[in-house]
Amino acid sequence: MEAFRLARAPYAETLSGKGAAISGARWNSVGVEMIYTAGNRALAMAEVAVHFTLVTLPPDYLMMTLFIPDDVSLYKLNISDLPDNWNEFPHPKATQAIGDRFIAAGKYCVLQIPSAVVKGDYNLLINPNHPGFGGIQIVATEKFPFDKRIFG
Repeated sequence: MEAFRLARAPYAETLSGKGAAISGARWNSVGVEMIYTAGNRALAMAEVAVHFTLVTLPPDYLMMTLFIPDDVSLYKLNISDLPDNWNEFPHPKATQAIGDRFIAAGKYCVLQIPSAVVKGDYNLLINPNHPGFGGIQIVATEKFPFDKRIFG
């Protein structure tokens, strides 16, 4: 399976989860390492674009294509598995608790969750501490210019 991640140039050569651990996000608390990826390029772009304006958008984003082997353990969460407010902004603590439990349990390498930005699409959260993580590889990295029309 392929997964996609937009990252700024200095962070696009490795996968660690340390960036997410610094500030926390929708699916992880501060201190919990997790790698956020998307099931397609458009979703990866949308998940980043919602945080910026044209003026604040850094110019050095790269699209990373990841290969996730078919035998890597994956658990899928559906909207029905989530609290009613899971997709609100700012995100509720309940979603961080879900991701934190996923990482702490260590049972699965990848958690497939619905996107809060694009209904019907899924993000793939990766546990960098899982034994299966070693099989996940960056297979391509390329410059990703955002189309300015996205920002109105």
